[in-house]
Amino acid sequence: MTFPAFEAILQASFSNLSDVQLDRFLRLEAGYRDWNAKINVISRKDIDNLYDHHVLHSLAIAEYLRIHDPEVYSRLRDPRPAGGKPVTLLDVGTGGGFPGIPLAILFPAAAFTLCDSVGKKTRVTGEIARLLGLTNVTVVNARAETLPSRFDYVVSRAVASLTDFYPWVKGKYSKSILYLRGGDLETEISQFRARWRKPESAVRTWPVDAWLKDEYFAGKFVVEIF
Repeated sequence: MTFPAFEAILQASFSNLSDVQLDRFLRLEAGYRDWNAKINVISRKDIDNLYDHHVLHSLAIAEYLRIHDPEVYSRLRDPRPAGGKPVTLLDVGTGGGFPGIPLAILFPAAAFTLCDSVGKKTRVTGEIARLLGLTNVTVVNARAETLPSRFDYVVSRAVASLTDFYPWVKGKYSKSILYLRGGDLETEISQFRARWRKPESAVRTWPVDAWLKDEYFAGKFVVEIF
């Protein structure tokens, strides 16, 4: 996907984007191409699909919040957070910075901590954040379960099954987990609820292809765990 095609979707979905935000999204591609040639964090066959397979997929979390929790979405978009205290988000297993980097561009008032246990991945993520001037991003080379802090939200992109992922972040969030996941979710959610004794109301799913009409996103969901 080209940047103009990406920008058209971006502008149609998320209003009032600043020139700074658009410039950061534009410079994202050159930054990832440069660093990916040195340290492979995105499949080299997939780097041409950066904007759709990685950036837009990450922003599905933002679209989900815009629809399902507009108050939180508005607070995240507001460059002047009420009371001066930002919403905090932990991106677990961020890899090369997804979904954290695209979300941090869209939500400049929020404070993001991006963590991964693989040092070369956090190095790339840190360099991309610096390149784009994302002062709302902190990158940590660590496992999520070792972090002492508590966050409002945990976000992540398909690093493990829900059943395996949950103990890594249990007690790390006060609001919810927003998880990008695909596959046989009915079975996976059933196993998760049984293992962790969660009621049906504790899990909500939303299909990404309700927003992005592309076969790549068929069977991919935002899963919110309360």
